[in-house]
Amino acid sequence: MTDENTEVAVARSTDRDRYDVTAAGSLAGFTEFVDQGEQRIFFHTEIGEEFGGRGLGGTLVGRALADTREAGLRVVPVCPFVAKYLKNHHEFDDLVDAVTPNALAAVRERTR
Repeated sequence: MTDENTEVAVARSTDRDRYDVTAAGSLAGFTEFVDQGEQRIFFHTEIGEEFGGRGLGGTLVGRALADTREAGLRVVPVCPFVAKYLKNHHEFDDLVDAVTPNALAAVRERTR
């Protein structure tokens, strides 16, 4: 859970294909994606060790998925953290596409 006295913000990075979460002005973590057609493929999420256990990962992914919905894109959860989040948050069920070989190829291309 986040500390109610700590300001938490999630924003899409303007120079990278990722969303950043900050806590009290410090970068706490991020989730990376690659857009392919009508899909946003989330492939990596990371929360700094010193920020663990505060619910920041869930806040980050929830807001990134909401933004993806607003953009009219579908979600492909390659990242295990995003996949686990989706299993517990059924409000996004209508957005989820299965992980396919094409999605995995797009991630490989992006991470080369």
